[in-house]
Amino acid sequence: MGNNFQAPSSQGTQVVAAQQQGQQVAKTVKPVDILKKNLNADSVQAQFRNALGKNAPSFVASIIDLYNTDISLQQCDPNKVICEALKAAVLKLPINRALGFAYVIAYNNNRKVKDPATGRESWQKVMEPTFQLGYKGYIQLAMRTGYYKTINADVVYEGELQTVNKLTGEVSFDGTRLSDKVVGYFCYFELLNGFAKAMYMTVEQMALHAKRFSKGLGREVTVEQLVALAAQPVQVESKTVGWLGNFHSMAMKTVIRLLLSKYGYLSIEMQSAMVDDQSGDDYEVRDGEIQKGANSREIVMDGANFEDVAAAPVPQIEAPAPAVDPGF
Repeated sequence: MGNNFQAPSSQGTQVVAAQQQGQQVAKTVKPVDILKKNLNADSVQAQFRNALGKNAPSFVASIIDLYNTDISLQQCDPNKVICEALKAAVLKLPINRALGFAYVIAYNNNRKVKDPATGRESWQKVMEPTFQLGYKGYIQLAMRTGYYKTINADVVYEGELQTVNKLTGEVSFDGTRLSDKVVGYFCYFELLNGFAKAMYMTVEQMALHAKRFSKGLGREVTVEQLVALAAQPVQVESKTVGWLGNFHSMAMKTVIRLLLSKYGYLSIEMQSAMVDDQSGDDYEVRDGEIQKGANSREIVMDGANFEDVAAAPVPQIEAPAPAVDPGF
């Protein structure tokens, strides 16, 4: 009996291989495609319409543009990116970095991840998006309350600072600027009822604050390195963000937030914005840094000998004497 089997031709093999490769390419979904699909969901669209009305489509387009241009955000869960962007939408603040009102920044956080095979939890690096206000966003929200007559924040150059009255909190900048060296940052506001307050922080104080509270700074970053960043030219309108990317802008935002949170009038909208802005510096992340950097060792107790210890007697506490009625 003759064998009717025929070997596939080289051309047929190439066609099959091309089809398989095409299927693999079709199965590969880009992160931005997932983001667009989730943004087009009716429930998501409804939330943005409720927050922004007719301006919702342009804000959604800005989310896609931001996601396309930020490699770090593309490593985050698209749903979480949308949630963080929605916080800015509720406040009616744009997330365009060139404007400097609000940002969605990706942080490489430490999170407890459970291994499905072993059931054990371990600290691992996870890229997560975080909503953050810019210094312009704080000023914008303060002016919306209608209670502020004026609010201002800026850098202080060498020679401008004259006196700081610790008793009243008044700061005088009547000096003459001697150089381009930045020595500190200030914020000042006055309410319509006449109440006014100012705050001044030196570059060194700002660097210490950043080192202590910012989760975006690694342990290898020193206070001296942060102080050196203050010697760079002042470009608060830069698209770069964070303490390492734009130290001056972050410093101005910090002094505004500290002054308003302590003495300013805070609307419900401002209170919510401050909570969202500060939620990134949570204990879970910092505890993760501690756990990861700690000296940990697994101790095996198999075969260990234990000594029975008799329970100590519980001390008897005498009941207090009854109170005597004073008669009045």
